[in-house]
Amino acid sequence: MWLGKFLVGAALSMAGPALAQSPAMPAGASVSAGAAETGPAWATAKRLRRGVNIIGYDPLWRDPAKARFQPRHFRIIREGGFDFVRVVLQSFAHMDARNRLDPQWLKTLDGVVKGATDAGLGVILDEHDFNLCSEAPDVCEPKLIAFWEQIGARYRDAPDTVLFELLNEPHAPLDGPRWNAMLARLIPVVRATNPGRTLVIGPTRWNNLEELPGLDLPKADRNILVTFHCYEPFRFTHQGAPWAEDMKGLKNVPFTAADEARIRADYDKVAAWSKANDRPVLMGEFGAYEKSGTPVAARARYTATVRREAEAHGFPWAYWQFDSDFILYDIDRDRWVEPIRQALIPLAQRPTGQ
Repeated sequence: MWLGKFLVGAALSMAGPALAQSPAMPAGASVSAGAAETGPAWATAKRLRRGVNIIGYDPLWRDPAKARFQPRHFRIIREGGFDFVRVVLQSFAHMDARNRLDPQWLKTLDGVVKGATDAGLGVILDEHDFNLCSEAPDVCEPKLIAFWEQIGARYRDAPDTVLFELLNEPHAPLDGPRWNAMLARLIPVVRATNPGRTLVIGPTRWNNLEELPGLDLPKADRNILVTFHCYEPFRFTHQGAPWAEDMKGLKNVPFTAADEARIRADYDKVAAWSKANDRPVLMGEFGAYEKSGTPVAARARYTATVRREAEAHGFPWAYWQFDSDFILYDIDRDRWVEPIRQALIPLAQRPTGQ
């Protein structure tokens, strides 16, 4: 996610290269309309639909006895109308000097994967050490390879509802060419143990949609789900966020009709890229910061707009996040933040009784 991104607002507002290799699709058109839809990743994308990011900052990774997130929350998420969870993993802190993962950490992860799977949820295992990797790519690369060697071997027999996301939000100095070179080494590592696993891979500049044309994926590998993240309009979604230097003093920024139009136009670009390249797309993160006094009605309107446009364009999505900040569920009060849940899963679309 965005922790530590002091300059991200400026970065995301910079103009990027022309995105699509074919004309933009009309607003509201499905990404799959007229597309070839070659390979199993398309079926995976259709199955995922609606998700939520979980447990990236939960104490359970260091001491399961102090976990905020409990096994019952998987059932709550599933019964709440969600189809999958994106499990945020900051694994490097749990490696020894030889890049071996801590057995207790792995045991905790096993419980998470089993709990989600037993509840009927898909699982994306997201390696989330993006700042460490981006600050020092040469130091990161052997750690990332070691991580996927171990995780690939451990979960080689997991059901196909478990996906591997190779790295969250690479950004400079882990730029496009360096990230593509890293992927050329990472993908074969995973494919050695998981030839049929759906991988999730996004472009640089924090998985910015404008960087999709520079993402170099193996043409023969059609089991890759391409991801992008979208927090635009950044001045609205991150107003008051203390980790973003340009945003922490900002208040009372509205969400406007012009913002809605920009979101629609941006997703038209992504859909056109998806169609032109025959790659399904996941919107892996979106949300609005809630601890700076932004009215919940405005945040709900933004959330509903993004969810609606993503679905209209055929993108499965994952909201940031269940607990911690940008929250969807109030663990302390053991209840949904209902306006945000309603924006994500309208009442008419929920399972009966939920």
